[in-house]
Amino acid sequence: MRTVRAGLLAALVLLACAAPARPAAPGEDSWLLLTVTQGETPSTAQNGTTLRCDPPRGHRHAAEACADLIRANGHIPDIPPRENAICPMLYAPVTAQATGQWQGQPITYTHTFPNPCTMTAQTGALFTLDET
Repeated sequence: MRTVRAGLLAALVLLACAAPARPAAPGEDSWLLLTVTQGETPSTAQNGTTLRCDPPRGHRHAAEACADLIRANGHIPDIPPRENAICPMLYAPVTAQATGQWQGQPITYTHTFPNPCTMTAQTGALFTLDET
């Protein structure tokens, strides 16, 4: 009887260890270090705003930014543009940069926009980092 119990226990342990890991839900293992700099040169500083998406935090518009990323499956260029955005044709470049991971996959993004309005129109709340 002990042998049968030991065998069953060993089988349960093996099954538990062999069970596939639960796939990450949108937002799990997802964080981005975000920076926005004036001009056409990306920031070389290691500081910025860290957005985490499980639960949304670390960013003044974290819930909206994470929702935008979920809709784009973590691919920043696929964030749906804001509807009805009207931006001036003013050239005051800003460079947005994001590094981190989305559902465990590495993310590296750098893009220079002609002005902050265009950046927000194209990336939603993601790079809305300051109070202005």
